[in-house]
Amino acid sequence: MESSSSHHVLFPGESEGYIQNLETFPLKDIGSPRWFKQHEYIEKLNMQAILNATGAQDEFVKEQLVSLGKIPTLIHEMILVEIWKVKIFPVLCQLQDFNPQSTFPLYMVIHHEATIINLLETVMFHQDSCEAAEDSILDLVDYCHRKLTLLAGRSATGDPPTPDRLTDAVDMNASSVQDLQKQSAALEFDISLKALSVLRYITDHIDSMSLTALTRLLCTHNLPCVLVQLVEHCPWSRTSKAGQLEKYMDGKWHQIPREDQMKMTKLDGQVWIALLNLLLKPECQRKYDFNNFNKNQLLKLRAFLTEVLIDQLPNLGDLQRFLSHLAVTDPAPPRRDLILEQIPEMWNNIMKENSGKWKAIAKYQVKQAFNPSESDLREQAHRLAQTYNLDVIESLIPDKPKCGTCGSEATKRCSRCQGEWYCSRECQVKHWPKHKKACQLMVDATEKLQKDLNLKT
Repeated sequence: MESSSSHHVLFPGESEGYIQNLETFPLKDIGSPRWFKQHEYIEKLNMQAILNATGAQDEFVKEQLVSLGKIPTLIHEMILVEIWKVKIFPVLCQLQDFNPQSTFPLYMVIHHEATIINLLETVMFHQDSCEAAEDSILDLVDYCHRKLTLLAGRSATGDPPTPDRLTDAVDMNASSVQDLQKQSAALEFDISLKALSVLRYITDHIDSMSLTALTRLLCTHNLPCVLVQLVEHCPWSRTSKAGQLEKYMDGKWHQIPREDQMKMTKLDGQVWIALLNLLLKPECQRKYDFNNFNKNQLLKLRAFLTEVLIDQLPNLGDLQRFLSHLAVTDPAPPRRDLILEQIPEMWNNIMKENSGKWKAIAKYQVKQAFNPSESDLREQAHRLAQTYNLDVIESLIPDKPKCGTCGSEATKRCSRCQGEWYCSRECQVKHWPKHKKACQLMVDATEKLQKDLNLKT
């Protein structure tokens, strides 16, 4: 474990301070200095949580989020950025006088949602995290449903935006707001896949959930049928132009050799385990309405339950037997419990508070946050150099670095900023006009950081 401990982002005392200070923001304050400071906190907490989970270390970030009651805060901030992306970002892109010298602050906001869903994916694996979400678990269920229905819908009608590479590292090279819109669409695919994992972990802990949450999963959103669509259309699998099967794993499309094509990926596993939880647990069977439509949808799964698949996840044999029984019987109608149903509030409250103010908020944010001066940009880059420790980021990314120009495997690094990789001198020269500004910002930030450290010592 020594190699992991050398990559500490935060120590327990630091992370506790960060978590204690997490707060919810009004929509108009997205992009403010205080908001950016919290963004940095969450970036560091996310990196440390991943290091702890993958290194089988004490998961102190998760423990502190639970004990300090901050999981609802994370969920609120994730939904806040989701709404910003739907309601504010398109308006902002259409403002005629908006032509920022750097799109970097905007990119950080777009990236924020991905960071939080990544952190939640790491911590919601544990039952105490799901319990600590309290009533906000309903908001999280709704969030996952929005992402998965969009993913399933796009898959049914055509390819969803699926980039060749997504990492949690920062891309400062978006040269225009239009480039940023493309990056946002690409990132949405990755966010949806993280939402699938979060949903699966929620279904793991159904036994300790409220009846309202169960009703929301099974009746309000009919998630078993959404999951059937994902099995049918499998958005994380595609055929390349050359006719090769490719699967999306760990943020990247991989070409799958013929002998491995029937092998279940982590994403396949998440869908099937969520289906097992939602269809086979007794409480779910009593609650779910096996009407003709739902029954016909669920019976589609039988075509996918091959011996090869069941060998990899033996519990699927139970699902196969359940579906065979379902095909020849009409289950009892669902039990109608008289319960005082809670409703999720975060999305509705944010929408209600800001209804009719979208353009005013966009204009306010352009002035206050998204058109920074050169000195502000340098300060942000300086803070970025502290937040995104390159050694730590590389320890979180299992793949070899990719060339910033052509995407091939890279072995050469920009000697000035150390932040971009290339496969050859030719690619580096070709990319330089685009990379130049970001490179200079990183160099200046690193020099300033070094100077600060020298002053302290």
